[in-house]
Amino acid sequence: MALPPPSPRKLSHTRTVVYQGFDREDGLWDIEAELTDVKSFTFKVPNERAFPADEPIHGLKIRVTLDDKMVIQDIATSMDNIPHAECTGAPHGMHKLIGCTMGPGWRKVINQHVGGTDGCTHLREMLSNMATAAYQTLPAGQWMRREVAGVAQPEITKQPFFLGQCHSWALNSPTVQRAFPMFYKPKVTGLA
Repeated sequence: MALPPPSPRKLSHTRTVVYQGFDREDGLWDIEAELTDVKSFTFKVPNERAFPADEPIHGLKIRVTLDDKMVIQDIATSMDNIPHAECTGAPHGMHKLIGCTMGPGWRKVINQHVGGTDGCTHLREMLSNMATAAYQTLPAGQWMRREVAGVAQPEITKQPFFLGQCHSWALNSPTVQRAFPMFYKPKVTGLA
């Protein structure tokens, strides 16, 4: 299902965001995010220097180290490209997230610790979506660790958090019926 053809246009801005999950040898997990913003033309922030076309205005990185329960053990940031010298102070409170859990309420946790002027909009955006990268990394990685070690996979007795959170994982969907039949709930139809 391709997008419909666009109106005539020219590229103005590209934001690239990459998330990666790593299985560490020490048993922990690293989730990394990298954000880059570039314009297709020379861009000048008022009263700042000009940014030539294709030179990053933002070049930001975050590494969050998690344990098996998604508790943050460490966090590191890099701001290689920034539009203002003052941006270097934005990550000063990131260490406040150490000990917090990536899970339900994660966006609220981010805002409590590094929200508003206590942080950086772009770093918060990256942190917010790092949770989904962590959810893609840890459960499958933990499964693979058990497979490699020859350890039996645990019986699934608790409904996975993602069931009921999107169309394909609706409790009455064929996807849930196939993958997690024990949590499948058929759609109730009207009685005749």
